[in-house]
Amino acid sequence: MRPVCVIGLGLIGGSVLRAARAAGRSVWGATASEQDAEAAVADGFAVADTVDDALVRAAGEDAIVVLAVPLPATETVLYKIAERAPHCLLTDVVSVKAPVLALVRRILPHVHYAGGHPMAGVAASGWIAGSATLFERAAWVVTAEPDTELGTWREVARLALDCGAQVVPTTAAEHDAAVAVVSHLPHVLAAVLAATGAEAGPLALSLAAGSFGDGTRVAGTRAELVLAMCEGNREQLLGALDDALGKLGVARGALASTGSLRATVRGGNLGRAELVRHKRGQRVRTKVDLAGPRALEELCLLGRRGGRIIGLDGDLALAELPEDDAR
Repeated sequence: MRPVCVIGLGLIGGSVLRAARAAGRSVWGATASEQDAEAAVADGFAVADTVDDALVRAAGEDAIVVLAVPLPATETVLYKIAERAPHCLLTDVVSVKAPVLALVRRILPHVHYAGGHPMAGVAASGWIAGSATLFERAAWVVTAEPDTELGTWREVARLALDCGAQVVPTTAAEHDAAVAVVSHLPHVLAAVLAATGAEAGPLALSLAAGSFGDGTRVAGTRAELVLAMCEGNREQLLGALDDALGKLGVARGALASTGSLRATVRGGNLGRAELVRHKRGQRVRTKVDLAGPRALEELCLLGRRGGRIIGLDGDLALAELPEDDAR
């Protein structure tokens, strides 16, 4: 198996390092955080003194380089990769994909690259918050653009599968539109809810129970991480916010005029039921021929229909689709 070099050893990068080693890969990393570096070394992992040192080793061992830094730091690290390891296969775990793709195309136009984003995490951050099992059965996006090399895509998908995840193929643009709704919008709503509750005073906070706690959980995430992903997906998030504000406006208007929130609550019930159905419903097996002439299109169609790749067998990607979407 190809070695793995992870640049950035926070929650996600640190978990990739752990999971890749647990899968039997040779791994090492680098980080600008002295605290994360010391913690990783204490746990028995190889951490280079500098990012440059880690990349020199990656170039010498033909490793997969995993970029696991916040979006604002991505450009700086990509220039280092261009200097030290330009021929290494490259992926990333940054939570926004289109801006990273644009940077890669500008700084490393000839690199073998497929973007990635594991949809897993906790509100805590840093090396100590990670684990080798963080990605078990989680969705891990591996981007498939029209010009993506299938060999590169397959290598990155294999890494995700080795880490215990299930691969969702999609384009960078479709990824960013989806996560604006299911990841970035919840962070904004949680921040608003948490601030509103705190401003209501001690009595309100003393009565806060499960619904308030669940609704504000992600508001405990480090502010700089939330800002990086939400502001980095500005255009898509604006659309999601407009949709949410429209629904809130309808709810307020109905409550003020008729005293009823029936339509809003009913819509929420149906939306939640659809999520549960998708997560728990029956799934059917299917395959994508990676040697076929339309492999990239078929991969993206699979992702668009809610499918996930659960294994690779030669030139076949073994996948599952929600039963209703498979018809």
